[in-house]
Amino acid sequence: MSTTTLLLLFLSVLVAGGLAYFQYIFRAKSRFKLNVFLAFLRFLGLFGILLLLINPIIKSVSYEIKKTNLPVFIDNSESIKDLKANNQVEEVLKVIESDNELKNKFDIQYFSFDSSVSNLDSLNFTGKQTQIDAIAREIKQLYRNEHFPVLLLTDGNQTIGNDYVYSFSENSKVYPIIVGDTTKILDCKINQINVNKYAFLKNKFPVEVFVQYNDQKSLPATVSINLNGTIVAKQSITFTNDKKAQNLNFLLDADKVGPKKYTVSISSSLEEKNTKNNAKPFVVEVIDQRTEVAIISAISHPDIGALKRSIESNLQRKVSVLKPSDIKNLNDFNVLVLYQPDASFKSVFEANKNSKRNAFIITGLATDFTFLNLNSNDFSFKMNNQKEDYLAVFNSGFNLFSLNDIGFEEFSPLESKFGTIKAKNNNTSLLNAKIRNTEIGQPFFAFLEEGNERKAYLFGEGIWKWRMDYYLEHKNFTEFDVFIDKTIQYLNSNASKQSLIVNTENFYNSGEPITITAEYFNKNYEFDRNANLEIKLINKETNIQKNYNFILAGNEYKVSLNGLDAGNYSFSVIEKNSNTTKSGTFEVLAFNIEKQFVNPDVDRLQQLASYTNGKLVFPNQLSIFLGDLKRDENYKPVEKEVVKQAPLIDWKWLLIIIVLVFSIEWFVRKYNGLI
Repeated sequence: MSTTTLLLLFLSVLVAGGLAYFQYIFRAKSRFKLNVFLAFLRFLGLFGILLLLINPIIKSVSYEIKKTNLPVFIDNSESIKDLKANNQVEEVLKVIESDNELKNKFDIQYFSFDSSVSNLDSLNFTGKQTQIDAIAREIKQLYRNEHFPVLLLTDGNQTIGNDYVYSFSENSKVYPIIVGDTTKILDCKINQINVNKYAFLKNKFPVEVFVQYNDQKSLPATVSINLNGTIVAKQSITFTNDKKAQNLNFLLDADKVGPKKYTVSISSSLEEKNTKNNAKPFVVEVIDQRTEVAIISAISHPDIGALKRSIESNLQRKVSVLKPSDIKNLNDFNVLVLYQPDASFKSVFEANKNSKRNAFIITGLATDFTFLNLNSNDFSFKMNNQKEDYLAVFNSGFNLFSLNDIGFEEFSPLESKFGTIKAKNNNTSLLNAKIRNTEIGQPFFAFLEEGNERKAYLFGEGIWKWRMDYYLEHKNFTEFDVFIDKTIQYLNSNASKQSLIVNTENFYNSGEPITITAEYFNKNYEFDRNANLEIKLINKETNIQKNYNFILAGNEYKVSLNGLDAGNYSFSVIEKNSNTTKSGTFEVLAFNIEKQFVNPDVDRLQQLASYTNGKLVFPNQLSIFLGDLKRDENYKPVEKEVVKQAPLIDWKWLLIIIVLVFSIEWFVRKYNGLI
């Protein structure tokens, strides 16, 4: 306690004692013992009240033993059962749970994992995907800045995610306990298929197939590609000690529009224990045309390359970069990107009055705004030659198409001339402009629609920085490229507006997440956040019907259909309030990636143990390993001092004592006739 508090307490004792003395003893002429008792009660009551008024801070010190954390992660994926290691996992888990000495030294927490990590409830070994690197992220969130061991009970076969070997931090030693039969089983399998999602009619499309054999002896094999029961391509290969893994390239014909399901298979004279990895399906959708996009610019700028790469990330798009003088016929293109127009664009604007190509206009420091004022009826520009940096503000009410906020407000500013931009026609802003911390009430990225003609305007140069900003944050360009692609898709479509839009794929792999999104618009074509959407799903083979409700997620509705059996499905999405319906079909392919393994991945788990300074443990070494772990001096329990400080006013018993003391005083005085 501080000196001031101690002084106040001393004064409280004097005041309470003085008042009690004056009231009961100073004037007392008889019954001295009774008055002393009453004075004592009065002193306690008054001192208690003064204590509450002073409200000193009471400090208490206690000690507790903090054990080292020992997280145990158990693989709950389907590959454990396929490798006949489920009983082995349960036996290892029982040994750990029954070790009382281990419990006394460590704070043991149990988790299960497949595609995600969760607290251990029960093990059923039905996970359709395995993501071991998710454990590393979970550890970093739960146990920050701590030094502890990690037990990883798994076969090491990961199906999704990043390389788990280098995902774990240095402060946690990982001890993989490997399960499954590590005896080498001869296996010939298809590892991977690389193929584009789309192909164009009357063209050939490439397919790259990676195959693998795990023995040193020579083995002839045949790799074939099948479509609807017909072999459309075939190659013969021979595995040798020097060529245990090979990649093959095929060129297939795209001769009919629509989705095509192919199956790649490998056959040999080898009698294999696991033949499920000898065939693998893939799907290609054949389309009869691609979107031709012209980026027209009189200057060179990094934005042009960034836009070209983003647009062509969708293989249905083809980009041509041209100067205004190179344009011969605008009808050769579906969408125009007019980058920083100036007087040299006069012929392009005049030609587009007849062609009415939808345009994406980007302005910047090299833009001739006087020329735009004369040739565009969408906005009026009052600009000077001063350079300004503009930041973006995302409009959450944007509803022309489904688009999530990808972090626009965190992106670098775009450059343009300073001035005023006013809309002449109705427009919808995806982004609004901000200078430093002030929104200026001007559109930054706007869309306009008049009849069948659509336009988009971006008022700033430097969008290449946005693409790099997104990559630095996410280590990929995916969502940024989707943002540009949806802009081009909107400009490429002149279709009449629909109140219900449903987005699905034609094919999904069994065991992978299946998510269907939908958008519903009211009569004014405004996104309706109060829609009641339901999907009715029917398996065509079994006629079993399932109903699911959509949930609102941002500017779209989503439903998850995970766990569907392989087969063909028809669906109907219904908006119950208006009875608006949209129907379609999709297929779930009978491919389970968890059934592709014949052995645990000993090599990868050994690398993980070495990288984290841990140790690879086999089940028959478990007792020795646990003994070493219990004797490890690096993981001693630590005695921790816990200091708690609380104001006295929080102590409810003091108030009870005060009331009790005054009550006793009153009854004593009443009993003795002093009241």
